[in-house]
Amino acid sequence: MSQLRPIKIRRRFTRSAPGSVLYQAGRTLVLCTATIQTDMPPWLKGKGKGWITAEYSMLPGSTEPRKQRERGNKTDGRTTEIQRLIGRSLRAVADLEALGERTITVDCDVLEADGGTRTASITGGFIALVEAIRTIRAELPDPQRFPLRDSVAAISVGMISGKPHLDLDYERDAAADVDMNVVMTGQGRFVEIQGTGEEATFDEAELNSLLKLAREGIAKLTKIQKDTLGKAWPW
Repeated sequence: MSQLRPIKIRRRFTRSAPGSVLYQAGRTLVLCTATIQTDMPPWLKGKGKGWITAEYSMLPGSTEPRKQRERGNKTDGRTTEIQRLIGRSLRAVADLEALGERTITVDCDVLEADGGTRTASITGGFIALVEAIRTIRAELPDPQRFPLRDSVAAISVGMISGKPHLDLDYERDAAADVDMNVVMTGQGRFVEIQGTGEEATFDEAELNSLLKLAREGIAKLTKIQKDTLGKAWPW
């Protein structure tokens, strides 16, 4: 109930993106890539700061039955909500002025889905983001000022038969009376909490038990991120 699913991470999975990570949590498998462009959103041009954004997609073979491929700007509401969550989570720990006028896009493509795709995307996407920033460090306005203030990771928790569970796969998520996605920094500050009762309600004690379990899980994920990056860990 309090254990993470087995985590496997492969850095530099692709050659073309300056940051790329194949992130696996149980049977959930997500490819996270980070690319850098000098183009800026119109509202930020000339402001002396950068931008970090994200895109998310589930490939057709990631689920059964086949998921219809999304094309162009035709994304469903779930996809839009998740990619905004990923972008917000990464920007929450960013120093955009230190990034300079450039845009980093973190693409999270789900190869296989078995619950927790959004949390895996945030946790793996952060590693890809660090990798990408390292490739341009000498070009930053101040190379000594790393454009990330802290790490960020995310995990799912849920109440099943009155007991809190960590890192839900699809089967446990479907069985949960309450499920929650929690995003936190490496220093233990909350970025976002998304919690819902599924034909059920929850009280303050249950909420606190879920948040406590999420905090413990994210501390473990932060250590995994740090161990994965090794000497590339910025702090």
